[in-house]
Amino acid sequence: MELQQRPSTRVAALFREQPCWMIAPLATQLDYSIPSVRRFLVELGYYSSFTHNGVWYTLRSIAHFGRDCLWFYRDIGFSRVGSLTNTLVDLTNRSAAGMTAEQLGAKVRCRCHSVLVRLWRQGRLQREKIGRCHVYLAMDQQISAVQRRSFESLSVIELPAEVTVMILVEFIRNPQLSFDQLAAAISRRKGFAITPAQIERFFDQHGLKKTPLIVAQRL
Repeated sequence: MELQQRPSTRVAALFREQPCWMIAPLATQLDYSIPSVRRFLVELGYYSSFTHNGVWYTLRSIAHFGRDCLWFYRDIGFSRVGSLTNTLVDLTNRSAAGMTAEQLGAKVRCRCHSVLVRLWRQGRLQREKIGRCHVYLAMDQQISAVQRRSFESLSVIELPAEVTVMILVEFIRNPQLSFDQLAAAISRRKGFAITPAQIERFFDQHGLKKTPLIVAQRL
């Protein structure tokens, strides 16, 4: 009876037993060549994993994507947009305030620093350096402008302790500087970007006033 079934029907039955397959074991179970099995998968509709170098497959009817357009079966990840690179670009484009490598890694459940650097070099993502962190932004200028405003106003990234020390030291040396001037001075001397909004928010969060006496007492 099984021999009379269409191959695609047998493929669907195997995926009901096990939601993810690699192509070689699937071909062995079906007793068909790998190119033939790929044709059956195309007929049914499938996704290949963005983890594990794309070697795992599932059917479109099986994957249940969440708000991030991701679905995981155990440690195997699938994305509506396909590959890891496409997934990282998609997550970044849809983020409200850009994302760090750590945030993106948590989403896709794997390290992705090197992939993000490659995407930035290829011109598929923008990035801003904040302290020792990079925030990755969409290439679309309208989207990235909104993202920049958001991460400046919402404090997406907690400033590292060494950066807060630099802010205080620079202010004690030059108490007359505005937040804009402080940001420019720190960025110029230390070689990384920090925004006036972040400095102002730091002062607000710690109840600091722009007077050298109070800042020195806090130190």
